[in-house]
Amino acid sequence: MKKTIGMFAHVDAGKTTLAEQLLYHTKTIKQRGRVDHKDTFLDHHDIEKQRGITVFAEQAAFTYNQSEYYLIDTPGHVDFSPEMERAIQVMDYAIVVISAVEGIEGHTETIWNLLQKHQVPTFFFINKIDRIGANAERVRAEIRSNLTPDVCDLTELVDLNEMNEQLVDFLAERDENLLEKYMDSGYDPILWLQTFKRLLNCKLIFPCVSGSALQDIGVTAFLEKLDQLTATSYKVEEAFAGRVYKIRYDEKGTRITFIKALSGSLKVRNELRLGEDHLEKITQLRLYNGGKFKNVDQITAGDLFAVTGLSSATAGDGVGSLTMKVNYEMVSALKSKVNFDPSKNVKEVLGYFKRLDAEDPSLKVTWEERTQEIHIHVMGLIQLEVLIQVVKDRFLLDISFSDPEILYKETIDSPVRGYGHFEPLGHYAEVHLQLEPADRNNGITFESICHTDHLPVSTQNLIRHHLFERQHHGLLTGSPITDLKITLLTGRSHNKHTSGGDFREAAFRALRQGLEKAENTLLEPYYDFKIKIELDHLGKILTDIQNAHGSFEAPITEGDKAILTGKVPVITFMNYGPEFASITQGKGLLNLVFGGYHRCHNQVEVIEKLQYKKDADPDYTSTSIFCSKGQGYSVPWDLAEKVMHCL
Repeated sequence: MKKTIGMFAHVDAGKTTLAEQLLYHTKTIKQRGRVDHKDTFLDHHDIEKQRGITVFAEQAAFTYNQSEYYLIDTPGHVDFSPEMERAIQVMDYAIVVISAVEGIEGHTETIWNLLQKHQVPTFFFINKIDRIGANAERVRAEIRSNLTPDVCDLTELVDLNEMNEQLVDFLAERDENLLEKYMDSGYDPILWLQTFKRLLNCKLIFPCVSGSALQDIGVTAFLEKLDQLTATSYKVEEAFAGRVYKIRYDEKGTRITFIKALSGSLKVRNELRLGEDHLEKITQLRLYNGGKFKNVDQITAGDLFAVTGLSSATAGDGVGSLTMKVNYEMVSALKSKVNFDPSKNVKEVLGYFKRLDAEDPSLKVTWEERTQEIHIHVMGLIQLEVLIQVVKDRFLLDISFSDPEILYKETIDSPVRGYGHFEPLGHYAEVHLQLEPADRNNGITFESICHTDHLPVSTQNLIRHHLFERQHHGLLTGSPITDLKITLLTGRSHNKHTSGGDFREAAFRALRQGLEKAENTLLEPYYDFKIKIELDHLGKILTDIQNAHGSFEAPITEGDKAILTGKVPVITFMNYGPEFASITQGKGLLNLVFGGYHRCHNQVEVIEKLQYKKDADPDYTSTSIFCSKGQGYSVPWDLAEKVMHCL
């Protein structure tokens, strides 16, 4: 049986140390490494050894009893959350490590929410019970209060086949059939264990064990319970299907694609289907264990493996018979400019960053042609520091980054019609669009009510394709347009003069002309926050939220604690962590999660600062082109509607 287990924790909770113990007790490694000694098996990158944190999601393999395990150690720092989320897609089970001293911390809730979103059965390991100030019972109470009431403590249970009365009651409360059988015939160890496993897989219960990874307390008992309670059923006889979860490049520049096999089998030299109809040949199959790998001739369902030979697969893609792509939740709200020696070849530097972009799609590396600049999206300052070192180590290039800036977006507040006409000599296309504001954070949608007498379905689909082929600039700051419903109303073509790109020109002009008439609104990224503090600090924190232009629900009190939830602009709260820690003496809980885009709190100030000139944007114009007497002429947006050819 093959099982993939993910390790998660807020930074410094002891996740990597627990991973070392599991690998040691299963004889995968001969000596247990320590983060502070810079010799752990999974944190084998130089940047991880230097910083003492996990940056990359790396895997190890071990066997225990009758099962083969793949163990993935994920980053614990919030700046590397996208790397963590990509790894979640391929996990059968998760272990969330929580310090018995610090308890639930800000990133712990983010981890929990992602695991719940992706439906991953989860174990809790309360670590560091040997430390001064440790209180495992308090942490279990925090889990019940902040994460789930369905956590059950297995620390004192020696044998899962001999459950104590407390655990029997816990399971019976969550399964009516089990309770009836218990009342009729008493406790049946086999039935009780089967029910436990089923409830775990259905995410209805969450086992918890406490111990000390560093002192090797409770680790082997936890491993035994993990092994007993987990089971998978992959179908080897079915067609091959897999999920891409990671891209890496080795020191020779070879692209390595990491895949979880969900069904079937795959051999070297097989052709692998990507998307609907694209095929690429596998040249190598690799099984990784830490920083090393071995080549194999075949893999089967349940394996976590890597291939060479694929050039176009990206993280989240389905391969083989699986075509559905995963959409990731963790997105950045900041961007930064890459600074490098101007004597360096720009195309070469951009190539390095495109390689990094393949490995971490959340970077969204872009080349700004107007300014001749490379920009990336980032989660925070720690990520930028790590990237500087990564680029130096891998590409021998010294870089720096400009201070991160907020990524703004734009939308409209009122419905309008946009008209675009493109008719220079020898060309012809006209497009009429209805633009309407959509629900917040829903992106851009498209529908057509154009009659086929006016435009054939193929042309309507072509217009749709052009509208989605790239992001469109808003008029206020040149930021991307979002939360917009576009309806194709009608259009016109010419049997002789219309060519492929004409409808692209007409559609872009129609969109832009509609934006010129609309009431435009600037949007900025917000955090959803959850704050847990002592009541004495409530007044100060509420004042800080209001000063940051945030909003909050009525506080909830739990004993001497207050819980606050609400929204606050990223730009006003992104550096609040140190001040919050100072106010609460490190005892408060601050959880910030990207909460989408909402109306900008200082729109006039931002527009003035960014100085976007809508009429000077080389990528867009709202002016239509008409033709008269064999010569094209321009009609500005405010006059174009009156001279359109369609009624």
